[in-house]
Parts: sequence; C-alpha cells; structure tokens
Amino acid sequence: MTAKDFFIYGSLCHDFVHFNKIQSLVQSHQVAHIAGSCYRTPVGFPVVLDQGQDLVPGDLVSLSLSPVMEAFLDEWQGHNPMDPDRSLTQKKIISVSLQNGDSIMATSYFLNPLKKTTQLIKVEGGNWREDLKQNPPLPERLNERQRTYVVKLGACAGRDIIPIDLVLYRELMNLELIVDKGRRLALSKLGQEVYRYLCS
Repeated sequence: MTAKDFFIYGSLCHDFVHFNKIQSLVQSHQVAHIAGSCYRTPVGFPVVLDQGQDLVPGDLVSLSLSPVMEAFLDEWQGHNPMDPDRSLTQKKIISVSLQNGDSIMATSYFLNPLKKTTQLIKVEGGNWREDLKQNPPLPERLNERQRTYVVKLGACAGRDIIPIDLVLYRELMNLELIVDKGRRLALSKLGQEVYRYLCS
C-alpha cells in the first residue's frame, strides 16, 4: 500500500453519500480548496472543471492505495487511463491550498471539458457546499415513498411490473425520474443516476 494525496469534493467528502467508498483508506484528512469552476449536475452533486479562478472547497485526504484500489477509484470516478480523452473525468495533479496558507500538490478528478453539457448549472463563486445547503441534491429531496419506488424499480429485472398509485406516478414523472413504456414503467436516465446514489 502506498499513501497518496487526493483532493476530493462533492459526494466523496466526509458526511456525504459516497465517503464510505474511501473511508477505510483515509490516513489523514483536512479542509482545503483549489482554483477552478464548479457546476451542479442534474442529480445535484458538483463536478469541477480545471479552469477558472473560483475557490472550490473540498478535502485533502491521504489515501492508502494499492494499484488495484486506485484502478477501482479511477473506474468509479469515470477515468480510463488507457483512453483519457474519451473519459468522463481527467485525473490531474494540481495545487491544493490548505487553511493555514500552505499549498500541496495532490491528485484530483476533473470533468473532461469535452463532456460538459448544457444540463450543468454553474455554481457562482465555486462554493458547492453552500449551494447544496440552499438546494439539496435530488436524492435527498425525495420522500420515503419516492425513494422506495425508485429503488424497487431500479432493482427489478426484465419486464417486472412494480405497482404504483396515480399520485406517486405523477410525482415521479414531474421529477423526470421515470418513463412510461406503455405496459410498464422504467427509470429515466436521471432516475438511473438517482438510483445509483440511493444504492451506493
């Protein structure tokens, strides 16, 4: 195992939904920030472009990684080292600023500029933490009935039919989480992303 410094943000940070993916690997942790541009995805969590001068908050973590674990992290973050230009993210070593004014070089995952879509919403100033407090991500805004149905529908196989009442149907259609395929319902692309967050 080798200790490696990473700058993480969004759902990977402490107290967020995906921190459990790396929790057992964390040797040290401190609040930090980088320069860049931050955007909200339709699901609601941030992505960062390695462009711009906004102060993007996050965590500097030292991870104890084997090559296999780092390859898993690359894949989970949407980075293919064999084809970086076509990957969802780019893996870069960047300067990270610490609270005491020091800076350190660390690895981070940035959105590939070629994958930037019009669905992304700019977080003015880059402070995604404050933005999430004002407008929580979609998985956190769902009520229990909505969450339960999305999870059931995401887990069903083939042409299984999951019963739904009219009120719930309208709610999930308005949120664009389901599509009606005539005889059965299925998760939309957004619904599939929400399902992955709910089941992580």
